[in-house]
Amino acid sequence: MDHSTHHSGTAHGHGATWTTAMRATLHCLTGCAIGEILGMVIGTALMWGNAPTMVLAIALAFVFGYSFTLFAVVRAGVSMKAAVRVALAADTVSIAVMELIDNGIIALVPGAMDAHLSDGLFWYALLGGFAVAFVITTPVNKWMIGRGKGHAVVHAYH
Repeated sequence: MDHSTHHSGTAHGHGATWTTAMRATLHCLTGCAIGEILGMVIGTALMWGNAPTMVLAIALAFVFGYSFTLFAVVRAGVSMKAAVRVALAADTVSIAVMELIDNGIIALVPGAMDAHLSDGLFWYALLGGFAVAFVITTPVNKWMIGRGKGHAVVHAYH
């Protein structure tokens, strides 16, 4: 194998730069945030308790997180079945880490679980959780991309 064409000049040949990792994390965060906020709004509107609302928010975070990658890969000409596999490989760990950190912070902030959508505490806890999740998930994505996993799987379709 000709290593000059195989490696792109970055760590492990997979574009594992901090910029690439931050872009991958921001991509993931956008889908997670849309899904999570939508889940919180739906759960609150239906007057559900904290647990079912959080389950819905996490489920929608995964759905929206995967869908951003899924649609981009399908647009690149990949079959839906293959695109689903790519999205699962690219986003599962990133979304899981992000949701674990974000929801953990919301659960740990006193009063945040009982705050309403109209309360500043709800939004501060949620946005603070997203910020901390971004900071923690970025190195995870960098590590994965450097090993040809995570968002490195998607790069072939861009």
